[in-house]
Amino acid sequence: MKIISKNTVLALLLMVILPCKGQVIDKKKQDLPFYNTSLSIDARIQDLISRLTLEEKADQMMNNTSAIERLGILPYSYWNEALHGVGRSGIATVFPQAIGLGATFDSDLAYRVSSAISDEARAMHNAAKAKGFNKQYGGLTFWTPNINIFRDPRWGRGQETYGEDPFLTATIGTAFVKGLQGDDPNYLKTAACAKHFAVHSGPEKLRHEFNAEVTKKDLWETYLPAFQALVEAKVESVMCAYNSTDGEPCCANKYLITDVLRKQWHFKGHVVTDCGAIDDFYTPKDKGGHGTVKTQAEAAVLVLKSGVSLNCGSSYKALPEAVKEGLITEKEIDNQLAVLLRTRFKLGLFDPMGSNPYDAISADVVNSKAHRELAKEVAQKGIVLLKNNGILPLKNDLSKYFVTGPNATNTDVLLGNYYGVNPNLVTILEGVAGAIDKASQLNYTLGTMLNQAPVNPIDWSTGNAANSDATIVALGISGLIEGEEGESIASPTAGDRLDYNLPQNQIEYLKKLRKAADKNPENKKPIIAVITGGSPMNLAEVQELADAVLLVWYPGEEGGTAVANVIFGKIAPSGKLPITFPKSLGQLPPYENYAMKGRTYKYMNVDPLYPFGFGLSYTNFTYGEAKVSSTKISKKDNLRVAVKVTNSGKVKSDEVVQLYVSDLVASVEVPNFQLTNIKRITLEPGESTEVSFQLTPKAFEMVKNDGSRVIESGEFKIYVGGSSPMKRSFELGAPKMAEAVIAIK
Repeated sequence: MKIISKNTVLALLLMVILPCKGQVIDKKKQDLPFYNTSLSIDARIQDLISRLTLEEKADQMMNNTSAIERLGILPYSYWNEALHGVGRSGIATVFPQAIGLGATFDSDLAYRVSSAISDEARAMHNAAKAKGFNKQYGGLTFWTPNINIFRDPRWGRGQETYGEDPFLTATIGTAFVKGLQGDDPNYLKTAACAKHFAVHSGPEKLRHEFNAEVTKKDLWETYLPAFQALVEAKVESVMCAYNSTDGEPCCANKYLITDVLRKQWHFKGHVVTDCGAIDDFYTPKDKGGHGTVKTQAEAAVLVLKSGVSLNCGSSYKALPEAVKEGLITEKEIDNQLAVLLRTRFKLGLFDPMGSNPYDAISADVVNSKAHRELAKEVAQKGIVLLKNNGILPLKNDLSKYFVTGPNATNTDVLLGNYYGVNPNLVTILEGVAGAIDKASQLNYTLGTMLNQAPVNPIDWSTGNAANSDATIVALGISGLIEGEEGESIASPTAGDRLDYNLPQNQIEYLKKLRKAADKNPENKKPIIAVITGGSPMNLAEVQELADAVLLVWYPGEEGGTAVANVIFGKIAPSGKLPITFPKSLGQLPPYENYAMKGRTYKYMNVDPLYPFGFGLSYTNFTYGEAKVSSTKISKKDNLRVAVKVTNSGKVKSDEVVQLYVSDLVASVEVPNFQLTNIKRITLEPGESTEVSFQLTPKAFEMVKNDGSRVIESGEFKIYVGGSSPMKRSFELGAPKMAEAVIAIK
């Protein structure tokens, strides 16, 4: 966090006090008790509420609030985005998409990223405030992170998540929230939001009417753990989902909001609806809604009484009429408004400029050199090497390189969705061009389009694969094909990917490149496939045709630099898959089925294309024997697990050491194994280190059919290695895992 000088703070303070585009709060208004910082927040909130009319109260509970000039209150928009950088607001650092951050398996990195994002958010807010701007996407309440479980690769918004595993999602999500909200004891830096609560992951086209049916076991084993972890980390808000869960719309779901969120988890922050979700309550089922009630007023009352303080939308405008009709009392509205206003007070929005340390963050942190370096670090650590026949790392001083493919110069594939704007987006072509020797030649042609074969039958492109020393082809998908309903304008299925394959024209182009590269059998030329996207896809033919395959996700503003650094060996790849890649959709249950059986690495009983946790390096790691502090423990004991990890290759590299636990004998069905701990280490060639984990009893819990957690006596197997224990991991080149068996009495 960069602090500006006292003179600058004074100047900003004067801009607030002196006339500035309607932002004046005269002395008499400043003397109102709710502006008095010496009072408790509770007293200030109650004073403010007492001064509002019923209509003003309703207005202050919708995402875009109006100014209240007689009280000196400025307009405020709650809706802001920061999924992988401040989004939709202005110039900001564009970090890799969330799924790429998940692929780093690095919670410390997640914290550093979100701390940088919240620095930029405060700086941008401070600058806008000084100008008198109060636009949507200019506030300090961010509707991120998305901690839904990426249970099915067809979901277009899976790219917004940290993957399919509850432990990984909770670990990265918790760190992200802490970085966004800061560590000041009195003020929030920004307010984070855990979304979408709960059991929400497609189909996009049906999200306003869909009912996700889920057992208590799946609910507590898969869908709720990350939300519970973020509530324990004191996330400021929770967003309820569009869909229903077990027959009750999520934004009025008594079990989820009242019983679990409020009573069981003791959540004290505010709940916000997804945008327009209340409209679905009074939209008939045959018109694509839930059809729960008949009128807007009834819907608004139902949602507010369920404990939802903030309406993203305009349905709460019906609350004053609902009071007159006797559907709700003004006191009930006051109670929810008090919960919501607490967030604004904790952000310092009713305090004089300079009251909290975040008011002094200067605008020069935005897209700073340090933040660009951080964006590059995330992109590099998230790149997953799926195949390498020895061609990588590539020398950067070969005679001639050929860069091609629909995504080589495509800035869309750097961004993903919910993105910010940046004046220097480094494409894959630009990254390669900046990395090769000045004596080398570089040729570029598009070759084929994203999802459409070339209209012109003349092939000006593939011959370059024969006369170049190496071909780098950028393939994959983009936000045109996958994303949120309405965002993916080239998707025929509202952003979901019901076709698991890469566009066929890309495969045909790769085949032509391979044929050209193999034209001289005695001097076959290598092809490196760089794959963009935010979800699993069928890469079987790419795996077969290319000499090396790099999955780079949506890698952000420094994506091209990161890709080049990995290709040319400036850094070794160390990313791991945060989601399983099935061989085909035929290996999965139907998309609309929310049962976890047959899904993700934890419940699949077939071999995938690429396993969860998998990712190769330019070096080799070997794992010694797994040593446990005891082979027999009680249900209350901690367990220490240690293993010696050695870089037995010739390249310095990071390794993500993963620990999985398998309950070998259980009274109900349990996961095959589940991720329980992670440590990212860096080893020089030939270096060894002992990696130790302290497992608490929670690591050995199982979820019973009623959703309760218990530890049963019996044997447990512990795996420690660089991937999940799925069979395909080792077939593809992952090192053999260290294993140990313990008994719990």
